[in-house]
Amino acid sequence: MPLRTAVVGAGVVSDIHMSALDECPRTELVAVCDLDETRARTAAQRYGIRAVFDVEELLAEGTLDWVHVCTPVQTHLDIARLAIEAGVPVNIEKPVTETVAEAEELTRLSENYGVPVSVTHQHRFDPAMRAAEARLRAGELGELRAANLLYTGETPPDQANRGEWAFDLVGGEFEEGLPHPLYILLGAAGYPEEGTIRALTQLHGEYERPFGYDGTTVSYRSESGTLASVTCLGGAPPQKILFLHGEDKSLNVDFVSQTVIEVDHDFNGSPQAKVRNNVSRAADRLTGTAKNVYQVGRERLSDDWDSTRRIDSHAYQIDAEARALQAGSELPVPLAEGRWTIALMEAVREASAEGQPTPPDEHELAQD
Repeated sequence: MPLRTAVVGAGVVSDIHMSALDECPRTELVAVCDLDETRARTAAQRYGIRAVFDVEELLAEGTLDWVHVCTPVQTHLDIARLAIEAGVPVNIEKPVTETVAEAEELTRLSENYGVPVSVTHQHRFDPAMRAAEARLRAGELGELRAANLLYTGETPPDQANRGEWAFDLVGGEFEEGLPHPLYILLGAAGYPEEGTIRALTQLHGEYERPFGYDGTTVSYRSESGTLASVTCLGGAPPQKILFLHGEDKSLNVDFVSQTVIEVDHDFNGSPQAKVRNNVSRAADRLTGTAKNVYQVGRERLSDDWDSTRRIDSHAYQIDAEARALQAGSELPVPLAEGRWTIALMEAVREASAEGQPTPPDEHELAQD
């Protein structure tokens, strides 16, 4: 039986959820809820579903199998609490909550009521990232020594892509998008070892509002000993590349081109070695590009769900999460990843406030 699913919030990002839930054969999109009645009715009409204007009324019906929370982050915990208390599994748009304390309360609620809760971290499921993580799990790289992510071209603080509510965040719209590079790094390198998180911030632009930062570098050592770091900049030319350095070989995961380049030999020895290295990297990029063209062409020709989820990371996560809920198995994005994402964000906020690296023991999460 498909999961009867409702979306709370009818803003920009909710349409991505509703579109995927409407197409997914494992879900039945039945309702959208928003305090703004006009916005709710417009979304409901688009998908041929019911419009509801009160979350408690939506949950009181007792017919839902899944709720997606696509509202401003300041409301996530309160709405999720209502769903959990009603026994309805929850997917929450990133970031999962505003603070680590809220994320830990959410975890307690999920555990106490036995209700699954997850967070949308869709770039973990980009085609290139899935391919790289499969090679990591297979041990192709050997022991992972370091993971470094360069993530530039993000939205500046003063551009309201998701709504004016983002301006209440210390980093404005830039902070709203910051979870993406942080959870990518966590997924690749693992969770931080206690006491090792460091953060530096930068305020490069000039803004009318008193934003705290529009660039940051975050680093830590993972529980398995991997050195992890990310540099994220707003307003710069877009580069989104994850460098995975193993003891046997390395991978460069390009999120813009959705290609994976393998580096498995020393190219410093001679001009010939450098040429071979360039040829090898060009071949990897060409192969990856060809696969992308094939998948996009397949999706356009067949227009089936399987083709869509292969290239659309939101669709992939929703499909994987629906499968897990139906099977009663572990969700693909654990709440712990959402909590650690907020822990890294808190380190950034503290560094912005202090103008210096954050003391490592002030924002650490208790070990699970």
